[in-house]
Amino acid sequence: MRLRVITGVGTVTIAAIVSGCGSEPAPQAKPPATADAAAAKQSKAARAAAAAKVKANELGQVPVLMYHRITEKPATTDDRSPAQFRADLDRLARDGYVPVTAAEFVTGKMDIPAGKHPVVITFDDSSPSQLTLDETGQPKPDTAVAILREAAAKHPGFRPVATFYVTRDMFGKSVKEEQAQVLIWLKDNGFDIGNHTRDHLNLRGMAKSGVQEQIGAIAKEIGALAGIKPVTIALPYGNQPSTKEWAARGRLGAASYDHKGVFLAGYTPASSPFSRSFDPLGIPRIKAMDKKGDCAQFCSTAWLDWLKSNPDMRYTSDGDVTTVAFPKFKNPFLSTTHKPYALPY
Repeated sequence: MRLRVITGVGTVTIAAIVSGCGSEPAPQAKPPATADAAAAKQSKAARAAAAAKVKANELGQVPVLMYHRITEKPATTDDRSPAQFRADLDRLARDGYVPVTAAEFVTGKMDIPAGKHPVVITFDDSSPSQLTLDETGQPKPDTAVAILREAAAKHPGFRPVATFYVTRDMFGKSVKEEQAQVLIWLKDNGFDIGNHTRDHLNLRGMAKSGVQEQIGAIAKEIGALAGIKPVTIALPYGNQPSTKEWAARGRLGAASYDHKGVFLAGYTPASSPFSRSFDPLGIPRIKAMDKKGDCAQFCSTAWLDWLKSNPDMRYTSDGDVTTVAFPKFKNPFLSTTHKPYALPY
């Protein structure tokens, strides 16, 4: 330490050595900011190691499955029997898939366990075979919703969720109160409601006003009945309007719609929402069908087989919804928007 001594000729500063306990200078504490940075670095390294352990790849592809009617006697290749649908769900559970909604997928909020793979199950046309409620307000047996709930009970961790793309047919109900009952039941039980246009017309070549009428009218009706604003839309026949953005955003009178994802109707798994190749205005889906004809290569059974045989191409979760984990060599394929959340390993 230094002492200041006042003399007759001024002030003199001298050095003094103080002996005894505490004579050595106390070590400097690490500045809090430096300590926090070190802890954050250590935490990130631990999370990266955990991601590597499960071979997380959140830039991988996601199957978006497209269903229509679930009926005991399929009349078209779009239909699946209850037995076929049960077998489809059993296969997904065995292969480590966990259902997420279309809204969760397009917004990147796929909160599933580490090592699992997301699958988006979608239903078009809002038919009674997808959901009909009995006199007690519960789904009738062999409807799509009832079978999904069976699968969840049979396979712990298999979420009973799906996205239903609604038209004015509204699950076969014509009375507003009954329409509201079905929509609200889906909403209250964790299911997702999407827009499928009012009349299921081909939007290709349609004027902008017609596109907005078809999309806006059913959006307005869904909102009035159940207080739901659809996050996504599935285009009838998979056909986009002449200007793709019309399907995503528009206005009908005082009401507007703003979809975060626009789904098509064929033939490949979808890119990860964190990938540079993800196009929210044209997200492909896969028809649910066995290996027959064109489906020998392009439908659900074939694509699920391919993803199983090529696990490095499949989306695998790290179990942390706040990060985007992937092998380091895939870094060039990460979208710029999601770079702050990157967890390469």
